[in-house]
Amino acid sequence: MTASLWTQITTYTPFLWAGLEYSIRLTVVAAIGGLILGGILAVLRILGWRAAAYFVSFYVNVTRAVPLLLVIFTVYILTPIAIKGIFGLPYPPKISAADSAYFTFALFEAAYYCEIIRSGINGVSSNQMNAAEAIGLTKLQAMRYVVLPQALRIAIPMIVTQIIILFQDASLVSLLNVIDFVGAANIIAERDGLLVEMYSIVAVVYLIICGALSLAVGKLNRKFAIAK
Repeated sequence: MTASLWTQITTYTPFLWAGLEYSIRLTVVAAIGGLILGGILAVLRILGWRAAAYFVSFYVNVTRAVPLLLVIFTVYILTPIAIKGIFGLPYPPKISAADSAYFTFALFEAAYYCEIIRSGINGVSSNQMNAAEAIGLTKLQAMRYVVLPQALRIAIPMIVTQIIILFQDASLVSLLNVIDFVGAANIIAERDGLLVEMYSIVAVVYLIICGALSLAVGKLNRKFAIAK
């Protein structure tokens, strides 16, 4: 890469950085929202309330069976219409694709985190729940204070792995003309004919971030294996 070309590419850094910031922000918000909702869904499915368990099972199975791209477009198109109908508004509210993506990814990831957390809960000995109930805790209290902390500890490596997948999937929002990291690089690449350079930069950045998270997963797996 010549010095002049390198200088040219560095002028795009603020634009690329803004796109990367959005990608990271979307990943963090969706991961936190998905974890919270997924945790609630997992508890509802585990506690044995039949109606709730059926609903959660239906939600998880349907969400995981539908391509994420279809979910992105469906939520973006239907959410304003649904809000208009629920609140009796004269017109559907304007929701940007960038804002819609936060909600969409959180809902989508909740289905995966539900199963990850449920697997962690199942990995905790049932004696823990029995002992907690024996000292006077309700099922919800036992789940919150005794079982869930241990379940999350077991599930942390898989949670981080899902975050890696989420960060990679976040690039799909560029199909809604949202300027994320991939979208920003794509705009520059097509406008200035820097296809190889831009996509190489994207590949290197993804490799660094996802590689670092993968190393973290490996360390967590070894740590918890030793702890067991």
